[in-house]
Amino acid sequence: MSSIALVTGGNRGIGLAIAHSLKAAGHDVVITYRSGKAPEGFKAVQMDVTSSDSVDAGFTSIEDQWGTPEIIVANAGITKDGLVMRMSDEDFDSVINANLTGAFRVARRATKGLLKLKRGRLIFVGSVVGSVGSAGQVNYSSSKAGLVGMARSFAREIGSRGITANVIAPGFVETDMTATLDEKRRTEIAASVPLGRFCTAEEIADVVTFIASPQASYISGALIPVDGGLGMGH
Repeated sequence: MSSIALVTGGNRGIGLAIAHSLKAAGHDVVITYRSGKAPEGFKAVQMDVTSSDSVDAGFTSIEDQWGTPEIIVANAGITKDGLVMRMSDEDFDSVINANLTGAFRVARRATKGLLKLKRGRLIFVGSVVGSVGSAGQVNYSSSKAGLVGMARSFAREIGSRGITANVIAPGFVETDMTATLDEKRRTEIAASVPLGRFCTAEEIADVVTFIASPQASYISGALIPVDGGLGMGH
């Protein structure tokens, strides 16, 4: 029987690529989305990771319909970039709430089912900027750095039950967000990456699928960079 994989924010970008990759690997994939509509071909529930009630309702719906999610990919997140002198409390708090506290809400609720199964994977989608920082992204890089401490604490707390917790840290990825950058800036960014190019969403998804696989059963508490060498040594 295939295991159920849950991907938050799985309706576009990296999340959708992860959902497709996990599905191709034989997992029964459920995605969550906050607004808009779910992509075709996937089981889906509406979930707002900034609300514990919404997260609980989403998990309850999944459990009632399809069973206990065994692979949890905490991918949902937002950006509100801006220079620190102009960054409001709301801009900082909302990004932390969605990206860091949101991942906690999802992982905490997932743990109830994983502890009963006595197995599972918690996979947090971080970012290279969580390690190296980024001008204009004090809020975002703080939220992604926090995921590392969170994942490692989960790894220590529930590892004895056969549950692993890891962070995947993408570099610059070809998504709708980076597509809006002008050509000069894109060239500058690519030049800063040892491999000289942006990452594809599929390259991120393949690493997530590996971490979800039996081959990665002894990897836990790891920060796994998929950044073309951009953050090496961090």
